[in-house]
Amino acid sequence: MAPQQGDVDELFDIRNAFFFGNYQHCINEAQKLKPSSPDVKLERDLFLYRAYVAQRKYGVVTDEIHGASLPELQAVKMLAEYLANESKRDSIVNTLDQKMAANVDVKNSIFLVVAATVYFHEQNYDAGLRVLYQSESLECAALALQMYLKIDRLDLAKKELKRMQEIDDDATLTQLATAWVNIATGGEKLQEAYYIFQEMCDKHSSTPALLNGQAACFIGQAKYDEAEGALQEALDKDPSNPETLINMIVLSQHMGKPQEVGNRYLSQLKDSQHNHPFIKEYQIKENEFDRLCKQYAPAS
Repeated sequence: MAPQQGDVDELFDIRNAFFFGNYQHCINEAQKLKPSSPDVKLERDLFLYRAYVAQRKYGVVTDEIHGASLPELQAVKMLAEYLANESKRDSIVNTLDQKMAANVDVKNSIFLVVAATVYFHEQNYDAGLRVLYQSESLECAALALQMYLKIDRLDLAKKELKRMQEIDDDATLTQLATAWVNIATGGEKLQEAYYIFQEMCDKHSSTPALLNGQAACFIGQAKYDEAEGALQEALDKDPSNPETLINMIVLSQHMGKPQEVGNRYLSQLKDSQHNHPFIKEYQIKENEFDRLCKQYAPAS
C-alpha cells in the first residue's frame, strides 16, 4: 500500500516511528491521523495495534479487534494472543501450521509477517523463511534478513539486502537492514553502521532500538565507554527494554565490572521479561553447568 509518486505519504511518521521502535509516538500519531481512504485507515490501524503489541499491551489489541474485523487485523490479534498466553502458544502454532499448509493470500503481507514472527519466537527459522519467501513486501524481506543473521548466514542476508535495495534503496527498512548487515560484517563496516543509526537519530529521534544499534557498533570497536553512554541513554528512555539490559550484561563483562553489576541487569531482565529467549537459554546453560559440577565433583 505504498503511496504513488507525487502523493503525500500520510503514514510516513507513523511508519518510521514504528520501525525505529518509538511506539508511543507511533500510537499518538496514529490516533491523530484522519485517513483519506479505507486502505490508509487499515494500514494506520495495523501500525497502531502492532505498536500496542510491541508495548506488551495485549489486552487493548484483543479487546478492540473482534470477529468482524478485517483479516489483516485478525492476524495482529493472533500475534497478541500468542505473546500474551504462553499456555496457548502450541495451539496457536498448530492453527498457523494448518493455515500455512492451505492456500495463503500472499498479498496479505501482514499475515505473512505475523506468521514469520511467531515462527521466529518458536526458533523455527526454516518455517519462517518459507513464509516470507512468498512475498515481495519490503518488511517481509527485512524479517527474512534478520532470520538469516540469526542463523549465521551472512551470505544470504547480503543477498536479501541487495533485493531490498533494488526494491527501494532509500526506504527506512532498507537503511536499517544495511546497518544490521554492516554490524554482522564487522571491521570497517561497523563505523558505517554507526553513521546510519546516528543519521536516523538526528533526523527523527533517538530510540532504544537505534541506541542499541550504536552500542553494538561501539562494542565491536572496543569503544566501551561510548557504548555505555548509548546504553545508559537507552535505559533512561525504557528501563525494561530487553535488548538494552542484555547489552548492558555483555558490556559489564567487557569492562571488567564487578559481577554484581551484570547480575543486577540480569535480575531486571528476569523480572520484566522472564520468558525472553536470552533468559531461557541462560537458565539451560546454568542448569547444565550445575549438572556438570555435580558429575565431576570429588567423591565424598
